[in-house]
Amino acid sequence: MSIQIGGYTFEGPYTSTAKLEDRSGVYAILCQKEGKNYVVDVGESATVKSRVDGHDRKDCWKRNCNSSLAVAVYYTLNLQQAGRMEIEQELRKQYDPSCGKQ
Repeated sequence: MSIQIGGYTFEGPYTSTAKLEDRSGVYAILCQKEGKNYVVDVGESATVKSRVDGHDRKDCWKRNCNSSLAVAVYYTLNLQQAGRMEIEQELRKQYDPSCGKQ
């Protein structure tokens, strides 16, 4: 399954991190409410699964979503951190997520 976020095709959304992989990518934390997905946070990591599992903003995600949380990921095999950060900033600008203001 996949979802369009910005101009990118993300895998997911998943309500558990079990299907995530520890590969480099950009992730979006989504609040699923009434059949729609709202972007709560966006980030990047060289190890997406580990980052999301141990994220320091989990409390913010829960505070800003009184429904179910999900995660979607855009794996970026051929991008270094600078390229992932570029995508992250582009999506932050477009969606203005409530968590992780930078």
